Amino acid sequence: MTTERPPAAANDVYRLPPPLFDARCRACWFLLALAVLVAVSFWSLDLQWGRFFSADAVARMGRFLVELLTPSMDIRFLTKLLPATLETLAMSVVGTLLAAVFGLLLALPASRTYVGERAVWRAPTRLLLNVLRSVPELMWAVLLLIAAGLGPFAGTLALAIHTTGVLGRLFAEAIENAPEGPGFALRLRGVGEGRVFLYAGLPQVLPQLLSYTLYRWENNIRAAAILGVVGAGGLGQMLAFHLGLFQMAETSSVLAAMLVLVALVDAISFGARRLMAR
Repeated sequence: MTTERPPAAANDVYRLPPPLFDARCRACWFLLALAVLVAVSFWSLDLQWGRFFSADAVARMGRFLVELLTPSMDIRFLTKLLPATLETLAMSVVGTLLAAVFGLLLALPASRTYVGERAVWRAPTRLLLNVLRSVPELMWAVLLLIAAGLGPFAGTLALAIHTTGVLGRLFAEAIENAPEGPGFALRLRGVGEGRVFLYAGLPQVLPQLLSYTLYRWENNIRAAAILGVVGAGGLGQMLAFHLGLFQMAETSSVLAAMLVLVALVDAISFGARRLMAR
């Protein structure tokens, strides 16, 4: 004789979806506070949308865009544009490489590689990384121009210092989030921390570190162009000069060179990521 199982409770079978807002939901309160903050921000700013979309403003922007769409093809100007483009590219490459090296060196003491590690240098190193990336590249460039003078050297150092703070923090987070199993196995065998990182930690996080570095290289192309505005050389210096004189054709050529550089770096980054994914 078989006994039938009692049917499951209706609440277990047909569960209602959770309410969109629950008084006990912390995430709901956070999103509500964020929405209120956005609304207050729009209210506090003097956003003159009517003036922005007025007929006169649209006509002036249209004329400006038409002038920008006619780049200068003068040979004498292009012979000056090519060295400035290569200079901007070199600034971004050297600045990113220096930042990757020093960022990794600072990321090691700024990270806790396993549970229970004392990591006495973690807090001060992270404070240093916060200082480095809190000061924008433009401010670093102004400070370094006083010491190094005008030219790409100050711009390269400014990129390296700021990017060191960014990459150092990203590298430290990647190292801390790496699985502890391989490193734990080596520590059980008495392997030193340096070799543990080289043989267990670094192989796991290397693709992520390279991805972060390539991404920051793309950003530094644009940052290197901005630094030229304060006299750090490269395309930015030409952009500030010709834009200040309202020479729209030359300005358009400089912007086109920046676009080509960004597209080139983006293609290189895409190819490198595909190779790492194999």
